[in-house]
Amino acid sequence: MKIGELAARTGVSIRSLRYYEEQGLLSPLRSDNGYREFSPLAEEQVRTIQLYLQLGLSTDQIAGFLHCVLKNREAFCNEVLPIYREKLAEIDSQIQLLQNIKLNLEDRIRSILDERPEGQVEE
Repeated sequence: MKIGELAARTGVSIRSLRYYEEQGLLSPLRSDNGYREFSPLAEEQVRTIQLYLQLGLSTDQIAGFLHCVLKNREAFCNEVLPIYREKLAEIDSQIQLLQNIKLNLEDRIRSILDERPEGQVEE
């Protein structure tokens, strides 16, 4: 199938499909006229890439285990678990940072409200 058909079937832009190819996530054949020819399995491949991107993984991370996941079940791919754990730790760190920012903002709001004279209305 051509790149436009793959884009239509998956809802992924042609630009993204070309990017996936550049990153080594897709490997279409080239016809004599230079057009990309994707196998019928490319649709599943793109959907799998999209799933991992939605989990917040980078294309570099995905490239490290995509072939294994497409061939086997995810549970049999040793490369996946460390990446998941790394991503989860990153998310936990971001959540902690955001919680600290939230607490600081709440403290600043309380401080401002405490300094206002009685009866002054918030804007």
